[in-house]
Amino acid sequence: MAMITTVQQHILQQQQAALKATGREASGTFSWLLSGITLAAKMVEAKIRSAGLSDVLGAFGAENVQGEQQQKLDVYANQALLHCLGLRDSVAALVSEEDEEPVTFNRDAETGKYIIVFDPLDGSSNIDVNVNVGTIFSVLRRMPAELGTLEESILQPGFRQVAAGYVVYGPSTVLVYTTGNGVHGFTLDPTIGAFVLSNEKMTMPEQGSYYSVNEANAAGWPEEYRGYVDMLRTGGLQKEYSSRYIGSLVADFHRTLLKGGVFLYPPTLKQPKGKLRLLYEANPLAFIAEQAGGMATSGAGRILDIKPEGIHQRTPFCVGSKREMEALVAAVSPVGVK
Repeated sequence: MAMITTVQQHILQQQQAALKATGREASGTFSWLLSGITLAAKMVEAKIRSAGLSDVLGAFGAENVQGEQQQKLDVYANQALLHCLGLRDSVAALVSEEDEEPVTFNRDAETGKYIIVFDPLDGSSNIDVNVNVGTIFSVLRRMPAELGTLEESILQPGFRQVAAGYVVYGPSTVLVYTTGNGVHGFTLDPTIGAFVLSNEKMTMPEQGSYYSVNEANAAGWPEEYRGYVDMLRTGGLQKEYSSRYIGSLVADFHRTLLKGGVFLYPPTLKQPKGKLRLLYEANPLAFIAEQAGGMATSGAGRILDIKPEGIHQRTPFCVGSKREMEALVAAVSPVGVK
């Protein structure tokens, strides 16, 4: 009988394979760091699973730094991640959607090597109606002191991520992550309390059958985006497309990763700079998409090339299969976004 592979074991195997050529040993630090994320995810999953039976549904009674109504589970998920990751000596800073400023730790650069950026509970407004929600995270390496401060290390472009992933809480709880060597999926086995490898080397289909966008905003989109969606609807890519929009970013992206197609959150007249956050929504999902053979753009360039100016910076976000994304790039940019 084949033995299981947990996410921590898988990370160590990835490190060992990468370091084999150098003759060095994997330290286990990164595996220990990611274990903080998986522990917090299991805590959040347990709360969600019992949400209808306990007093964790509904609004918390305050707004977060985004001006959005906080849900009780937003607060709990944020506290769980801060607690589980803050205890790791390798963490120099934690950056959350729910907090106005980064949480930093007085650890020297040799010890505190990593910065974790996260959206603790994406789509939390859907909890009350039992729709899938998720956690998104990104890991950055702290720059040496001579190259930049801790604050500058936080605002690195997405191509410098050393890892990214998300957890989707649904009929099963699934964790998907990449360290730049493919995309791998793990399913939480409640009988043993561990995330077990279920999808290795995940790839996005080159072309899908779905487009995902909030068409209620279409009147406010740039004309190029309206034309692109109309082209999909009318068979312009030699395929019939169906519309699928959940309104929970993690869930919409997870479907796109597995089934292909395209997810769009274009700029609008009300939000010309986009709605989704660059550091802890667009960057990690763009990294995963590219590692799975897909693409991600802001409409003005590759998502992973954007130099952040602030931790809560927003961006238009379009991500999906190669065929749909190449057509989008041609439609929205006269010079062709790469």
